[in-house]
Amino acid sequence: MKKRVGLVGFGGMGKQHIKRIKESQYVEITGVFDSDSAKDYSTISSTIKKYPSLTDLLAEPTIDIILIATPNDTHKTIAIQALQAGKHVISEKPVTLNTQDLEEILASAEKCGRKFTVHQNRRWDENFLITKKLLEEKKLGELLYVENRVQGSRGIPKDWRREKAQGGGMLLDWGVHLIDRILFLFPNQKIVHLHATLNYFLGHEVDDGFKIELVFDTSKKAYLEVGTTNFIELPEWYTVGSIGTAVIEDFELNGNYVTLTGELAKEAVPVETGAGLTKTMAPRNDDSIETFPLPYVKSNVVEFYDNFALTIDGKAEPFIKAEELLRLTTIIDACFESSKKNEIIHFPNGL
Repeated sequence: MKKRVGLVGFGGMGKQHIKRIKESQYVEITGVFDSDSAKDYSTISSTIKKYPSLTDLLAEPTIDIILIATPNDTHKTIAIQALQAGKHVISEKPVTLNTQDLEEILASAEKCGRKFTVHQNRRWDENFLITKKLLEEKKLGELLYVENRVQGSRGIPKDWRREKAQGGGMLLDWGVHLIDRILFLFPNQKIVHLHATLNYFLGHEVDDGFKIELVFDTSKKAYLEVGTTNFIELPEWYTVGSIGTAVIEDFELNGNYVTLTGELAKEAVPVETGAGLTKTMAPRNDDSIETFPLPYVKSNVVEFYDNFALTIDGKAEPFIKAEELLRLTTIIDACFESSKKNEIIHFPNGL
């Protein structure tokens, strides 16, 4: 029997959850509540009951899971209410606006004996999974550094995403994804320091972009960037290894990777570039490298919902673990601090 889900929030992400959960083997949405009583529910199935209040939804004995798809500042309150009502909980990201709030949710889940997770859906982005596959298969050799960015030119949407009190801004909106994913590319490595610069180019009270440098205890690095005023966009993924480089331009997966087949420091004939000569930057016009298309990776984010249902029944380990969420929110807290103080944040014992 499928786990029954009560959806809180019938906005863009709420509708996306309804669409995706239709394909799930293990969960189904049977109820929905939105604080806006004027919401038009005509697009959803008549089998999904519309509840007049959150209290009524939480009191429904047939509901197993509460799925929170509301503005960021409301996640903590709703999650704890739902856990105390005996429900398991899935929250949209970012789960909370700081680490302390997340710790309170996790403590409540432990006390109530219920499962809690967060919809870190961009772990299922194909461009990330391709990068991960290339590194796991050592196609690029040993990872040296990676750049991941998301850029656009539309500014911040004219909704709660512009409001600081509601958890708006790009660090909480997109940074939560970029940081979360990058940690999987550096397994068993700890962050020793980071530096973040948040941009406020558009004059809002929240950041409209950022640049973050993470340095690991192996001296490897990650560079993360989000921009909302970029009319020419840089590649989303640029990954440099000891014997290769991969570029993924966009969500459409345009790109390739190049690997070394000969000698790295093979002597080159000097070439004229601009007003000078260089051997160091001379192009490789011999047979010492080979270019390959990006590998195919099948992805299906519906696995997220199925895994949570199986976790509730003790049949699977959760995809999104509490310790990963705590590490992620701690890093985000440190990014805010770094930008505010314009300082490098050090982690003496590693993070």
